[in-house]
Amino acid sequence: MFRLQSVLRFRILQGSRSLCLSSGTVYKRGPRQQYTMSSSVGISATYDDIIQSAEDKRAYRGLELTNGMKVLLVSDPTTDKAAAAMDVHIGAMSDPWELPGLAHFLEHMLFLGTEKYPSENEYTQFLSQHSGASNAFTSAEHTTFYFDVSHEHLQGALDRFGQFFLRPLFNKDVQEREVSAVDSENKKNLNNDNWRLSQLEKSTADSSHPFSKFSTGNRETLETTPKSKGIDVRDALLKFHQQYYSSNIMGLAVVGRESLDDLSDLVVDLFSAVENKEVSIPEWPEHPFSDDKLKLRADIVPVKNLRQLNVTFPLPDLQDYYRSEPTHYLGHLVGHESEGSLLSELKAKGWVNTLCGGAKLGAKGFSFFIINVDLSEEGINHVDDIIAHMFQYLSMLREKGPQEWVHQECRDLDVMKFRFKDKERAASYVTKLCHELHFYPMKEVLYATYCMDEYKPELIDMILSLLIPENIRVACISKSFQDTVDQSENWYGTEYKLYQIPEETIQRWKSVTPHHKFHLPGRNEFIPTNFDICEVDSDLPQVPTLIYDSPISKLWFKQDTTFQMPKACMYFEFASPLAYLDPVSCNMTSMFSVLLRDSLNEYAYDAELAGISYSIDSTIYGIQVSIGGYSHKEPILLKKIIEKFSQFTIDETRFQVIKETYTRMLQNFVAEQPHQHAAYYTSVIISEQAWTKDELAEAMDEVTISRMKDFIPQLLSKLHIEALLHGNLTKERALDTLQMVESILKEHAQTKPLLPSQRIRHREIQLPDGCYYVYTRNNEVHNVSGIEVYYQTNLQTTRNNMLLELFSQIIHEPCFDMLRTKEQLGYIVFSGVRRSNGVQGLRFIIQSDKAPQHLDARIEAFLTSMRDHISNMSEEEYQKHITALSLKRLEKPKRLASEAIRHWAEISSRQYNFGRDEIEVAFLKSITKEDLLSFYDELLGTGAPSRHKMAVYVHPPTQARGGDQPDSTNNVTMSPDNQQFVPITDVTAFKSRLPLFPLPTPFTTETKSKL
Repeated sequence: MFRLQSVLRFRILQGSRSLCLSSGTVYKRGPRQQYTMSSSVGISATYDDIIQSAEDKRAYRGLELTNGMKVLLVSDPTTDKAAAAMDVHIGAMSDPWELPGLAHFLEHMLFLGTEKYPSENEYTQFLSQHSGASNAFTSAEHTTFYFDVSHEHLQGALDRFGQFFLRPLFNKDVQEREVSAVDSENKKNLNNDNWRLSQLEKSTADSSHPFSKFSTGNRETLETTPKSKGIDVRDALLKFHQQYYSSNIMGLAVVGRESLDDLSDLVVDLFSAVENKEVSIPEWPEHPFSDDKLKLRADIVPVKNLRQLNVTFPLPDLQDYYRSEPTHYLGHLVGHESEGSLLSELKAKGWVNTLCGGAKLGAKGFSFFIINVDLSEEGINHVDDIIAHMFQYLSMLREKGPQEWVHQECRDLDVMKFRFKDKERAASYVTKLCHELHFYPMKEVLYATYCMDEYKPELIDMILSLLIPENIRVACISKSFQDTVDQSENWYGTEYKLYQIPEETIQRWKSVTPHHKFHLPGRNEFIPTNFDICEVDSDLPQVPTLIYDSPISKLWFKQDTTFQMPKACMYFEFASPLAYLDPVSCNMTSMFSVLLRDSLNEYAYDAELAGISYSIDSTIYGIQVSIGGYSHKEPILLKKIIEKFSQFTIDETRFQVIKETYTRMLQNFVAEQPHQHAAYYTSVIISEQAWTKDELAEAMDEVTISRMKDFIPQLLSKLHIEALLHGNLTKERALDTLQMVESILKEHAQTKPLLPSQRIRHREIQLPDGCYYVYTRNNEVHNVSGIEVYYQTNLQTTRNNMLLELFSQIIHEPCFDMLRTKEQLGYIVFSGVRRSNGVQGLRFIIQSDKAPQHLDARIEAFLTSMRDHISNMSEEEYQKHITALSLKRLEKPKRLASEAIRHWAEISSRQYNFGRDEIEVAFLKSITKEDLLSFYDELLGTGAPSRHKMAVYVHPPTQARGGDQPDSTNNVTMSPDNQQFVPITDVTAFKSRLPLFPLPTPFTTETKSKL
C-alpha cells in the first residue's frame, strides 16, 4: 500500500519535574561493551550497549553485516509472536519520471513469488497457517515490509521473507494482474480529501523537484502509457530493484524468543547474501517550495463538506538536531490548547474548532512547519485575520525568547514516557525500529526519539526566523469556492484556484505585534510525581471482580499484577433510555458529549500532555467516560469531568459552532467509501433499533439551546452506572472513586437509579431459515461499487464462537488469494466474523469496479469451493489452523490499556466472560474436521437448511456504471447463480415482520460478587 507522509508531533508532550538521567532508573544499557569489531562471518560490527528503558526486560543487540545492512535483534523470551521488518531507504521520490508509482508497484510485486518459493501465495499461506500476517507500505523515501508469526516459526517465515531481497521473480502474468491491484488502490483514494490535498501540495510545488511526483501509480502510468512509448515495465522493475535494493541502505529489525546469538546466526545466514550495490541514500537539499512557490494561496474545493485552513512554511532538514528537538519545542507551544494559547483565542472568537501545529516530514534535505485549523462557518470569512493571529503568536514567542524551563518540561516528560514505555505488538515494534536504524546511532536507536538532552536556543530562534509571511503557503479548503476555482489537479481532479497573496496582506502580517491575550502556558500541574506500585492484594482473583452493586451502580475491579506500571484505566458508562429515544434525543446526547469535551479542553490539555488521556463519547445507551494513563493524578481529572458533567452550562457561541460541525459530519457520510456504506447499512438493517445518518441530519433543526438545556438535566436525572477500574489501584481506592462519582451526581444532578426494566440492551434481528435478502443503495461520490454479504449463523456461545472463528481462520488466506490476487475483484477484499448484540455470522466485504451482482456471485462460488477445500485438507494442515487460531486467541495483551479494553468489552456487552479466551480455546481443540463440515452444511452451504443470507449492494453513480452495473431501480429478483432473493425495499417493514434473537446469557460462574 502507499502511505501518506505523517506529521511529527502535532501536540508535543511537555513536563516540569526533572527525572535524573544518571540515577539508573530511567534507562539501562546492555551488559556488554558498546561496540566490537566482529570476527563472525558476515558481521562487521556488533553493538551490545544499546540504551533501553529500565522497565524493558528484553535483550537487544545491534549488528552491521559485512554487506552494510544494519540489523537490530530483540530477544524476548515471553513474546507470543515473532516478527521482522525491513526498511529500504528508497521510495516514491526515486521513481523514474516516466513511470510514476514504480516503487509502490515493486512493493506489491515482491509478495508474488521468488525463485526459492515460486508460488504466489506461499509466503502469505505460511503466515496464515502459523497465526501470522504481513503487509508493506511505500512512502516518499522508504519502502517497508513486515510480518509477524507464531514464535516457533520465525525461521520459516524469515526465510520466505528474505527471498524478497535476494531473488524475486517478477513474473509477467502476475505483473499484469497486480497492475489492477495498484489501480484499484488508487481508485479507492481518488475522492479521499486527504490524498487529494496531499497530491495538490505536491503538484503546486517546483515541478522539477521529485517531491512533485505522483507516487501511487495507476493503470495509466504503469501499463497504458509505458506500452504506448515502448517501455517494458518488467524491465524497469528489474532495473529499479537492481539499482536501489541494496543491503547498505536496508535496516532490518527482528523480534523472537531465541537468544541473541541464535537470532544473530539466523539473520546472518539469510541476509548476508543480499548484495551491497554501494547505493548512496538520495538527498534533496533544494526545497520543493522554491521562492516562486511561496506567498501563494490555493482555494480548494473538497469532496466532503470540509472547511480547513492549512498554513505551511518550508524548513531545512533538522534530523541532525534530534537531541535538541527545536521543532518539538515550537510545536508544543504553537499547538498548545490551554488558556492564553493561539487556539484558545481563535475558539473564543468562534472561528475555529481545532488546531494542530508542528514539524511535518519532508525527506532527506528538507522539511516543513505547519499550522492547520478546522474552520467554523464564520471562520471561513476571517482567514486573513486567523493567519494574522498566527503571526501575532509567533511574534510573542520571539519577544519572550526561548525558555529553558519549557524545554526542560518537554525533555522530562519524554524521559518519563521512555521510562514507563508500554510494550508494543511485535509487528508494530519492528516496523518502527527498522525505520529508525537509518537515522540514529545504534546505541541510541531505542532512546533517540525520547531524547531532548541538549538545549539550543539558537536553533529555536533560527526556526522562528523562517516562520515569516514571506515564506508562507496557504491552502483554504471549502465548498464555498465551487464557483471561483479555475484549475483541476492532474491526478485526482481536485478543483482549485492558485494565486499570489496580495503584497498588502503580506505587509499587514509582517507588521503585527503580540496580542494582549497571548502568553506562554503555565507549568503543568498534572505531571505525576508518585510512581509507586500498589501492594498486591493476594485475595483478589486474576479477572475483574464485582466489588460493589447497588440500584444505581456496579463496580468491577481488577488490580494489575502483570504490567507493574504506575498506570490505571477507568471506564464509566452512564446509561439512560433517553439517550437513544429518537433521532433528536440521539443528537442531543452526542452534542452533549462533544460540548462537554470542548468545555474541558483548556483545563484537561495539560493532563493529556502529562500522560493522562481521556474520552467522553455518546453511545446508544448513554455517555461513556474513560481515563487512562499515570494513576497518581487521574482522580483529579475524573473529579473535574464529573463536576462539569453534572452541572453543565452551555456556551452559546460554542454551541452554534459545534452544532454546525456536527451536522456537517452527519451529512458527509454520503462521501464515505462504498465498502463503508455496505457495512453501515448491514448494521442498520440487522439491528433492533438504528437511527440512520439521514434521519439524524434531518432532526438537527430541532436541536436548540433551549431544548438542550431541558434535555441534559432529564438525561442525568435517572441513570445506571457500570464501571471498570483496572490497574495500579487498591480495592479501597476503587470504591472511593465510585463513591465520589455517585456523590457528585446526586448532589448536583439529583440523580436517581433507573428501574431494572429500563436497563435492557438492544437485540438483533433474527433472519429466517433459507432466506436470501438483498438491499440496494447508491453511492453518489465514488466511481466504484461495494458489497457486504452476511451469513448470519447463531447466538454467541462457546461452541458457536469457535466453529465460526475456525471456519473464518481457514478461509481467510484463500479468500484473499482467490478474490483479490487471482480474480482482482478489488483492492479491498475482506472475510471475517461479524458480531453485534450477542449474534454473529460470517461476512465478506469487497470494493470493486465490478457490479455487486458479480461480486456476490464470486463470493458464492468461493464459499462453495471451501467445502472441498476443508474436506480435502490433511489432518496436519487442519491442526495447523487449530494451532494458529489458538495462538491468536491466547496472545497476551502487551499493555494495560489493551487488557482493560478486553475486560470492558465483556462488561459493556453484559456477557462478563472474562476468561473467554482460555475457555473457548480449550473447546476449539476438540473440534474435528467433521464438526466443521457439519457446521458448514447446516449454516453456510448453498441449500443449507439453516442458511441466513443477506447482501447489501452499493452501486456507484449512474454515470460511472459500465454495462455490468444495472440501475438500482431495476427490481431484479434472481441472483447471478439463479438463487432467488427477496429485495428489501422498506427497512422498517422488513424489520417489523421478523423476530429478535434473545440476548446471550451472562457468564456468571466465575464472577461472583465480593461485596
